[in-house]
Amino acid sequence: MEIPMGTQGCFSKSLLLSASILVLWMLQGSQAALYIQKIPEQPQKNQDLLLSVQGVPDTFQDFNWYLGEETYGGTRLFTYIPGIQRPQRDGSAMGQRDIVGFPNGSMLLRRAQPTDSGTYQVAITINSEWTMKAKTEVQVAEKNKELPSTHLPTNAGILAATIIGSLAAGALLISCIAYLLVTRNWRGQSHRMATTEKPELGPAHDAAGTSPGLCFR
Repeated sequence: MEIPMGTQGCFSKSLLLSASILVLWMLQGSQAALYIQKIPEQPQKNQDLLLSVQGVPDTFQDFNWYLGEETYGGTRLFTYIPGIQRPQRDGSAMGQRDIVGFPNGSMLLRRAQPTDSGTYQVAITINSEWTMKAKTEVQVAEKNKELPSTHLPTNAGILAATIIGSLAAGALLISCIAYLLVTRNWRGQSHRMATTEKPELGPAHDAAGTSPGLCFR
């Protein structure tokens, strides 16, 4: 039984379309699995930054790193080709940066600067028809940059010291006033006691004074 020529053509086109959709789906799934992990997540000035690529296949031809939203020769940092004597080839965007590539697709940026902030992209070539890509945003902060939250403990400490000092000064003033009142009260009591004791001595003194007169009679 022979298949008509028109039917064969439709069948071939349908098979080709199905295969294309399957390949596209596989590529999209593979690209979704590729991502970049920043170590540390928030780098500071003069700190080493590792962009670790996760989900890289076991075998690939090469990979390229770019700095910027576009991926072309002007934004290429370097190309890494495993298996050759000098696998890393610096690109136009490398400049004075100290970057080291690794066989697993990752890269290390030594002594990162705020000017190194931007979009970093990696393109891993599996074969001539398959390239996996991933990108991440990097923001390098000034080293030891003071954040608003760091001032809170200092202000709280100053406020606490001020309150404690005020309380201590108030307690000292109250103590002085209490001491003066107690001293004044004690002196008043001593004066009254001295005043009440003098009349008691009068009769005894008079009796002593009249005794000689009685004896004289």
